[in-house]
Amino acid sequence: MHLRDQLGLAALCLSLVSVPAMAVTAQPDEAAVAHGLLRPRICLVLSGGGARGAAHVGVIKVLEEYRVPIDCIAGTSMGALVGAAYATGTTTPEMVTILKSISTELLFRENPPRQELAMRRKRDDYGILFTPEVGISDGEVKVGKGVVTGVQLETVLRRLSKIKGHYQFDRLPIPYRAVATDLVTGKAVVFREGELANVMRASMSVPGAVSPADFDGMLLVDGMLTRNLPVQTAREELGADIIIAVNVGTPLLKREDLNGFFGVTGQMLSILTEQNVQVSLAALQPDDILISPELGDYSTSDFDDLQQIAPLGEAAARKVAGRLAALSLPQAEYAALRKRQQVTVVADLQPVDEIRFDNLQRVNPRTVKADMETQPGQPIEQEALDRDIRRIYGTGDFEHVTYRFIEEPGKRILVVDAVEKVWGPDYLRFGLGLSSDFSGDAFFNLRGSYRRTWLNELGAEWRTDVQLGHVSGLYTEFYQPLSADGPFFVVPHAEVERRTADLYRDDDRVAGYEMTSRQAGIDVGANLKRYGELRLGMLGGRLKPQLDTGPQSLSVGESSIHQGAFTSRLILDQLDSIHFPRSGWRASVNVFDSTASLGADDEYTKWDADANAVISFGNHTFNFGLKAGDKLGNDPLPRYDQFQWGGFLSGSGYATGQLAGESLQFGRVMYYHRILRSSIFEGAYAGISLEASRIGNPLVPGNTEDWLRSASVFMAADSPIGPMYLGYGRAQDGNSSFYFYVGRPF
Repeated sequence: MHLRDQLGLAALCLSLVSVPAMAVTAQPDEAAVAHGLLRPRICLVLSGGGARGAAHVGVIKVLEEYRVPIDCIAGTSMGALVGAAYATGTTTPEMVTILKSISTELLFRENPPRQELAMRRKRDDYGILFTPEVGISDGEVKVGKGVVTGVQLETVLRRLSKIKGHYQFDRLPIPYRAVATDLVTGKAVVFREGELANVMRASMSVPGAVSPADFDGMLLVDGMLTRNLPVQTAREELGADIIIAVNVGTPLLKREDLNGFFGVTGQMLSILTEQNVQVSLAALQPDDILISPELGDYSTSDFDDLQQIAPLGEAAARKVAGRLAALSLPQAEYAALRKRQQVTVVADLQPVDEIRFDNLQRVNPRTVKADMETQPGQPIEQEALDRDIRRIYGTGDFEHVTYRFIEEPGKRILVVDAVEKVWGPDYLRFGLGLSSDFSGDAFFNLRGSYRRTWLNELGAEWRTDVQLGHVSGLYTEFYQPLSADGPFFVVPHAEVERRTADLYRDDDRVAGYEMTSRQAGIDVGANLKRYGELRLGMLGGRLKPQLDTGPQSLSVGESSIHQGAFTSRLILDQLDSIHFPRSGWRASVNVFDSTASLGADDEYTKWDADANAVISFGNHTFNFGLKAGDKLGNDPLPRYDQFQWGGFLSGSGYATGQLAGESLQFGRVMYYHRILRSSIFEGAYAGISLEASRIGNPLVPGNTEDWLRSASVFMAADSPIGPMYLGYGRAQDGNSSFYFYVGRPF
């Protein structure tokens, strides 16, 4: 977010102090009907408060216990969420079950499971990039409007609401209202109709955390800014005679916690919220009931503690049990009321005749449709449709994706509302890699990646990566699909790289080399859906190896080596994470056929393959890895293109690249235990590995060809700058080393 955007948000917040809340409705076209009750009309008013709003479920449980009739509901933010669930017939046991499944990770990790991503997006994980993508447009850097877009949030909201589709809220089993805030005018928006999941998401779009909702031309954020406890809405919109108001509050931070920009900004939002809550509390009348759960230190972001927060609402409601009992209905009458208010849900499996994407300017809808499980003419499966929405969002082209069903004469249409990123279509990311063995070898790499997307209607993409450090270079490729909805593509590419390599005799470093290469080539390939990618290609270029340190007798000799080769690569990837996988598998095979027909000085064929399989039992994970490589045929591998091995988790105990030769065999069994969960990142782990390596026909005569056994212990954690490892490795022959890594070590 630009500083001016942050200041603009602060200015809006300050302006809201003096702006009276005004109801902007979703255009109802009927007046409220007569209620026909012979008793007071009781309305439940539920405040916002993020995770603290789980206490609303506990309050409702007590209201049911005392048979208090609820004739209407008004809610804001989390109160709108719980209120919509209850208004559409979701029972309290069902809400408790749903609360058990909700976590911060579920709500705010919006990308689909990694297994479902296209291989092009999975490839980003293999490097050291860690920052979110920022947009580059007209020479200006742009970012998103929130930490998350609400795609995953809406998936959860659809589970909470038993009624799907567009509804007038007076016709729900319990009449309902939700409140949001217009970010442009600073006024309250009261929803009387709409798609419930979209309405709930708009009402709880916390500024800066969840992107604003675009609704009928309005840019909507959390209703807490204008009407966090919508007492007036219940009275004016729903005709309440008695209000049961539940205020879970937004607690102010203590002075010692106001130690940063975000703390101060959050405090401003809390102050604004508290001011409008006080106005609502002043509007309560003597017959109304106020319930204020004592939620202690639970914050608005404690979504991992919903099960512990809900019972605190029960305790608060029981404190006013006498007043609730005065509103109690006879058992038979209350049972009849609840029966009318609960909905028997019949799954909507009716097929659609068309899938439509509206208002796409860059992205070709044929490309998106080709990867959807939901297809015209087939029964609608809710879980598959939710996966489709997350997968579309996971392409990286959209800032928000949702859907709706519409009826046109003679056909039913699924409309996917996919909003293209306003900060695209060009993106920039950065990465950092650090490593040290605490004995003199320390490396760093700094990387930047610039990606231009949708250069034509087939989805062409031009990507350029620049890296400085231990390995420095520039890589660029132009990815051109051959059709909008087919698997085939062509990729011309070029690369300039400088790297260093060391040569060891046993444990002694005897020489160091600097290798400079320039290559260009072209690949043709096929996307294997979400499973992987196959490429066949050819390349040519020059390699300049140069002795940097060591005796002249170890010089490579040639000043410039011409290269030309046919290449092939197959990658299959179904790991759930590339850094700390807990399930899935991955495999790859590469063949490099250097041939004089393409201008190579040396003719040889080199292959390598690796595989991983991961399985978890609770917080316990076993990761099995294999790697092998050798020559094909009788032509030996040249000295400059032999296998190098050794280092943390790849022959632990040895220096990075200490083992070199013409063939490689390696196996590893790794165990790690998750010792700390994280809401946004992947948590922290403690682990061990057992490894065995063998180098055949060593580059330095006299080096061993025996199996080399080693082991390591490590602590690791995901972090804002990527995975971090601190470990110790020891080999059977006595080689040992401590290691520190930022980035992926294997």
